[in-house]
Amino acid sequence: MEYILKEPERQISTKIIQIWRMTNTIGHGSFLLGFGALLTASHLWDWYNWVNITLYVLIGITILSAIFSIWIEPVFIQRTWRYDVDENFIQLKHGRWNVEHKIIPMAKIEYVMTDQGPFLRKAGLYSLKIGTTASSHTIPAIPQEEALKLRSLIASYANVKEDDSFE
Repeated sequence: MEYILKEPERQISTKIIQIWRMTNTIGHGSFLLGFGALLTASHLWDWYNWVNITLYVLIGITILSAIFSIWIEPVFIQRTWRYDVDENFIQLKHGRWNVEHKIIPMAKIEYVMTDQGPFLRKAGLYSLKIGTTASSHTIPAIPQEEALKLRSLIASYANVKEDDSFE
């Protein structure tokens, strides 16, 4: 018996682009502030000249990295992310040059959970985490209603029981 898989078609939300831009800006801004503080200390206390050169090179690399990860990468990742769920498998596919296509059998799924940090909560999005014995997989940026339905659907397909022992 041969099972034919269709290519995954569902996309993650476009709202994630702004969230990724914001978090990448915070990360790169933190590094630039740190390098700026070190550069100021280097000039105040007359450190070796190679320290200044190294800091300027690191600042340049951080700025180039920021340009890519704030303006280009979020759009690229959102446009290439696809996922799909059926009664036998979960498919996750992303990437353009290095395409990663994961097929997770429902029989291997041990847990499924939704995750929502402050930025995702503000946008009304969830990340869906799917755990197997060997690893964990995440589908980022799913609208709230769809994420909750998908969590229940995967749990029912995989026969995952809710654990109320902690309540």
